[in-house]
Amino acid sequence: MCENWDDDAPVVATVIPSFRRPGNNDEVWSGNTSNNDRPYYQRSKQYSRGRGNFRGNSREGRSDRRNGRAGDKCEELRVKCSFVGKIIGRAGAKIQELQSESGASIQVTQESNGETTLVKIFGNDSTISKAKELIEELTTDSIKIVHAKDLPQETVEKKQPILDWAKFMQECDEAEAAEWAKYPPIRKQFYKEHPEVMKMSESQVEKFREENNNIVVDRTFKTENSAPIPKPCPKFVHAFHEYPEILREIEKAGFETPSPIQAQAWPVLLSGEDLIGIAQTGTGKTLAFLLPAMIHLEGQNVSREDRGGPAVLIMAPTRELALQIDKEIKKYQYRGINSVCVYGGGNRKEQVAAVTRGVDIIIATPGRLNDFHESGIVNVKTVTYVVLDEADRMLDMGFEPQIRKVMYCIRPTRQTVMTSATWPLGVRRLAQSYMKDPIQVYVGSLDLAATHTVTQVIQVMEDNEDVKMDAVMEFVRNLGPDQKVIIFCGKKARADNLSTEFALSGIQCQAIHGDRDQCDREQALVDIANGTVQILVATDVASRGLDIDDITHVLNFDFPRNIEEYVHRVGRTGRAGKLGESISYFTRADWAQARELIKILEEADQFVPEEIYQMADRFDEMKKRKENDRARGGGSRGGRGGSSFGGMGRRW
Repeated sequence: MCENWDDDAPVVATVIPSFRRPGNNDEVWSGNTSNNDRPYYQRSKQYSRGRGNFRGNSREGRSDRRNGRAGDKCEELRVKCSFVGKIIGRAGAKIQELQSESGASIQVTQESNGETTLVKIFGNDSTISKAKELIEELTTDSIKIVHAKDLPQETVEKKQPILDWAKFMQECDEAEAAEWAKYPPIRKQFYKEHPEVMKMSESQVEKFREENNNIVVDRTFKTENSAPIPKPCPKFVHAFHEYPEILREIEKAGFETPSPIQAQAWPVLLSGEDLIGIAQTGTGKTLAFLLPAMIHLEGQNVSREDRGGPAVLIMAPTRELALQIDKEIKKYQYRGINSVCVYGGGNRKEQVAAVTRGVDIIIATPGRLNDFHESGIVNVKTVTYVVLDEADRMLDMGFEPQIRKVMYCIRPTRQTVMTSATWPLGVRRLAQSYMKDPIQVYVGSLDLAATHTVTQVIQVMEDNEDVKMDAVMEFVRNLGPDQKVIIFCGKKARADNLSTEFALSGIQCQAIHGDRDQCDREQALVDIANGTVQILVATDVASRGLDIDDITHVLNFDFPRNIEEYVHRVGRTGRAGKLGESISYFTRADWAQARELIKILEEADQFVPEEIYQMADRFDEMKKRKENDRARGGGSRGGRGGSSFGGMGRRW
């Protein structure tokens, strides 16, 4: 201990972990180390202070710097551990600066009681005074300097008060409610049941639902006192008899009857309920939420001019899907409602200009929306109707943090719609977080299934690119003049290689994947849609959201990594009630997908090659053997327990 302890020495009454010098557990960190004593990252420099240079590597020099020079006084401070780091600084830079300015030697010791750490200052009266003054200035904004004799022991040992989280959350909720109370109330009820629907008996309703792809409707999270679920609307006029302008737009589009998801979703959404719509791709989910969104937007108490921001927000996982939704909105002219599509890869300046001019509906990918929201370009507090389209895909792509960040800033009384092709746990969690007593409408089954208007052909072949290339070349050369195909590849490089091979063979095609410029991606979609080319080579960026009615074939050059993507790829054809065909090249490398593929094919009453059954059985056997090996503690056994099909030493 110091011989010159002064009871009036100031104590900084506040913790950070204690610091040791690397390589010596008994020494303290003072910042004044010899070149060899310093951490390795400081040895290249020579440090000096006002009282002379460091003394090289001598033991005497090290002792002098740790304990001060002979005749130096010593004063001690007790510093709250949370401020030790500020005194030391990064790599000891701050403590060296303090020593240089004051001329004193400052040492942070290992003596800590969990709340405070002991700091020693060596020097004469003036240097010690200067060092204490500098330390006080460094911590004066947040701490108070007291004297050692005035600091009771119980003060040091006193614990922080326990935070009352229940009270804190209550105050937070009250503040949030007060903030949202400044905004006008939301109108949600726009539905008046048509007399013909009103006359439908329960048995007629059940019969209609069963005959229309087995529509199943229920409250997702069972609660008491929930309102009755609206009956379906078999005709367009049943849903929109109060909105003749909407009916005229539907007539222009040439639709005859609502799709199953539309028939049940429209009365639910027009009644102001939150909705979860689960249906296969190409079943009309987009129109199911768009038309009620337009009616909701126009029916609010505040005029569009006075609102100060968009009323409808639609989030989509990919640029292509976002652009497709925007295209659908522009097909239906209703009272001058305008929309803007914002997405990464597009011209940001143009998108900002379009938003700032005034917009009613924003369609956005989560990343670009988050960018605009944090930049203050988009004011989501005016949003009253939210759609999370293809929610399962957005979660698969890792967009959940961006979604949650934006949803937190939208008023909690909004109307929320979520669409999905599947119903995984992540989508349920999202629904539980952001929806209020939602009604779930699913068409067909919650089990994964491919559309039944597509003939699914599985071609089992060698895992050899030349073999695949010969097969795809033969296929495209036999395409009829009115046929179009999307060829899916597993990698961007494969898509580029395949499109290059087509071009070198004199076959016109377009390619689309994540590395292509946005203008090229958009041009590729235009060319396949208007018939400029018959072939579109794509990665899974095109497996959802492409709504091109006359795609006759889908060809999986590479089988997808999961069965969900297979279902979505197949859904790019056979749309709007038309027939289509999908062809998939299946190799030994794809055997892990065989069992799930069998389920999809059998559900749609499609032919399953015998080799697929064999692959599924052998993959199951391999998994069982690996589980048995792990249970015995033996791990995997060489080639038989390997991850590749060939490692089993068996031919399929």
